[in-house]
Amino acid sequence: MKAIFLNISAWIMLPFMDAIAKYLSSELPFFQITWARYFFTVFLVVPFMFIFFKDQLKWTENPKLQFYRGLTLFFANICFFYSISIISMAKALTLAFVAPLVTTTLSPFFLGEKVGIRRWSAVIVGFLGILIVIRPGFIEFNLASFAAIGTGCFYGIYLIITRKLHLTDSPLLTLLLTGVVGAIIGSFIVPVVWVNPTLTQWSWLILMGLFACLGHILLIYSLKYADASKLAPFGYIEIVPNIILGYYFFNDFLDLWSFIGLFVIISSGLYVIKREYANKNK
Repeated sequence: MKAIFLNISAWIMLPFMDAIAKYLSSELPFFQITWARYFFTVFLVVPFMFIFFKDQLKWTENPKLQFYRGLTLFFANICFFYSISIISMAKALTLAFVAPLVTTTLSPFFLGEKVGIRRWSAVIVGFLGILIVIRPGFIEFNLASFAAIGTGCFYGIYLIITRKLHLTDSPLLTLLLTGVVGAIIGSFIVPVVWVNPTLTQWSWLILMGLFACLGHILLIYSLKYADASKLAPFGYIEIVPNIILGYYFFNDFLDLWSFIGLFVIISSGLYVIKREYANKNK
């Protein structure tokens, strides 16, 4: 029960980061916002790690994989922050929920896992759900929608790499290195798009990093009490505060077709998670 509470708390916390990013995107470049999310998260996480988990921070056995993991999550964040600067947070997150389906599609090639006909069927149904949301030919399919799908694709690859690293590196080290990779890469590029933030904007950027920091710390603690496969379904709870914050602050709300697409995508994703968990425990 403690693991579920911590995990749900994390998914409630993280949409606040997204809401701040969307709010600031009208005043600051989305790439600068992405950089700030990493920079301040690392700035806040590093002292926490060294104070409470110093003994667990042993150097990685897979520096290449850690770099690729950090890179894919960095690209996922860029895509997501760009998408929410244009479309609603709820629609962007709905399209990003393609991630478990991408992971299932790629797992036979990168993890050597066998995917049966039922899971392939769920993947196909999930992609049909995406078509319901974007409705090509009926509404304009813009770059922001494509970026939101890109978020899910990058995150799906990120999950593949995470599975590989799970066998050798601790989750704490992986979290820290992922943040450091994003912060370093972002720091090299951000001067190109830099806009001097006001004191108020700096405060929002720091607060965004704090929400990201707290959210990921809660995720780490939840994984201390339960396996990731058991907690995976609770990730879809993120859509609830996402919809509420989007409606309250930005007057954004999903239309009927988007809700139907969301239901299809989540249903197929939950089925994939259920089948993976069942196969793991055979």
